[in-house]
Amino acid sequence: VQLQASGGGLVQAGGSLRLSCKPSGRTASGYGMGWFRQAPGKEREFVAGITWNGGSTYYADAVKGRFTVSRDNVKNMVYLQMNSLRPEDTAVYSCAARWGGNYALDSSGYDYWGQGTLVTVSS
Repeated sequence: VQLQASGGGLVQAGGSLRLSCKPSGRTASGYGMGWFRQAPGKEREFVAGITWNGGSTYYADAVKGRFTVSRDNVKNMVYLQMNSLRPEDTAVYSCAARWGGNYALDSSGYDYWGQGTLVTVSS
């Protein structure tokens, strides 16, 4: 599975962005999906996860209530809607796929990674 994240950009604090992740090579419907981010000088951290059918989601405390992860298995797409963005959300955001249908909170639990997309939030 190859993954491509897109939708990043520059936004003012309080604004919104929607990131997209498009798996290619095969359908992602059998995979749990995760979103991670890495800010300059910091370690990569978990942001959100979603099961293969979208029936369960999980969020890091830092984004809970502001971000929403979703997927459309017909279109073979995974999304991360980000609202009320803050300067501390600035990072490179990446999507990852995990065979077996569930998500994982640790990056080591994922089998495939895509190139990230940069999100910059100005104050």
